[in-house]
Amino acid sequence: MSSIIKEKIIEIKEAVEPAIVREKKVDAQGRAYATGKRKNAVARVWIKKGTGKIKINEQDAKIYLGREILFNIAKAPFGAVKSENKFDVIATIAGGGKSGQAGALSNGISKALVAFDPITHKALRVGGFLTRDSRVVERKKYGLKKARKAQTYRKR
Repeated sequence: MSSIIKEKIIEIKEAVEPAIVREKKVDAQGRAYATGKRKNAVARVWIKKGTGKIKINEQDAKIYLGREILFNIAKAPFGAVKSENKFDVIATIAGGGKSGQAGALSNGISKALVAFDPITHKALRVGGFLTRDSRVVERKKYGLKKARKAQTYRKR
């Protein structure tokens, strides 16, 4: 009896909540564009069908990011949708440090993959690639040494 009720509830939900239809957004050159952000870094990303080359600010991504782990973070969305070496990436990144830039690039690549092929949305959403990491550095307050660090109390 409970399974019948569950089926009815699912039918009602599907009737009330129509599925979101995402459409492919590709320009005349066959590129998809997206903006990724993390901390203070902003990445403008274009992807197109290709051989897997990733260029950041006119440089190879491995050279630009400097560390293998940052390169792996940046290209992780391709692994989630099983499309390694199928897209070329051209990115312009500004602001923040290398770690924030790698996270911004990952976020931008994920959004661009969804724009290029909307079917990839679910896999990227489940993997957490489409969620923007909104943590930023807390500002320094007056009277304190850092954002929260106060001067050490001394009796004499």
